[in-house]
Amino acid sequence: MADQIAKAEAFQRKAEHRSKGRFGGLFGSDDDEAAELYQKAVNSFKLAKSWDRAGLANIKLANCYDKSNRKYEAASAYRDAGNCYKKTSTKQAIECLDKAVNMFLGNGKLNMAARYCKEIGELHEQEQNIELATEYFERSAELFISEEATASANQSKQKVAQYSAQLAKYPKAIAIYEEIARQSLNNNLLKYGVRGHLLNAGLCQLCKGDVVAITNALDAYQDLDPTFSRTREYKFLANLAAAVDEEDVAKFTDVVKEFDSISHLDALRTTLLLRVKDALKAKELEDDLT
Repeated sequence: MADQIAKAEAFQRKAEHRSKGRFGGLFGSDDDEAAELYQKAVNSFKLAKSWDRAGLANIKLANCYDKSNRKYEAASAYRDAGNCYKKTSTKQAIECLDKAVNMFLGNGKLNMAARYCKEIGELHEQEQNIELATEYFERSAELFISEEATASANQSKQKVAQYSAQLAKYPKAIAIYEEIARQSLNNNLLKYGVRGHLLNAGLCQLCKGDVVAITNALDAYQDLDPTFSRTREYKFLANLAAAVDEEDVAKFTDVVKEFDSISHLDALRTTLLLRVKDALKAKELEDDLT
């Protein structure tokens, strides 16, 4: 480890000397040679598992490339800096990846920009910064769409829908889930996920507290996919809607338990169902008091 650190430091000193140029810059700098030396410093810092210093060396490498107008290489160096900082500082990782995204966009590398927007979203997700995570997932989806990468765009869209639902932005979540379902119908790889997307949209409809809206939605989903009415997801939503309409908490609970015993409910669906149940209980209490 110490040997690799010493090597890295030596490479870095030489790189800094080259980037300043000979005789204090009188004869210009040699950024290409400096970049090669910074890359060697990065590699040695990585071998020593000195991730902070590897990240900083990558930033210096990116600056060298940028001065030489090698924008793609500069973006890649910022990306690599972000990957190093992931091991030590999420904040610095995000800053470097964000710079990489902007440079990839400037070079017309939209697919690369989309990938790293998604990665930044995941880092914000780890930090429980849901609003910023949603912002980057949304940006990622838009960029993937522009590159006609439908499957990747849908992955990011699902994240946007998930967090929109968590933040009680139900109309936005519903629109996204319905859009993904519509797009997936004619895709052999994606069509089996349609009923799950429609289930999520339906649960968001229930959270809005409008039984008429969920009834209309179920009719619309049947028009969208004629096979949907034969699925457990459709029957589940229809039974939940009936329990809500009857303001029957016990019936609602039984319907959820029966579905969950066969198809395990994930965290998002559980959260949405609890919100509906809490609203039913509140209505029941209100009726008891009047």
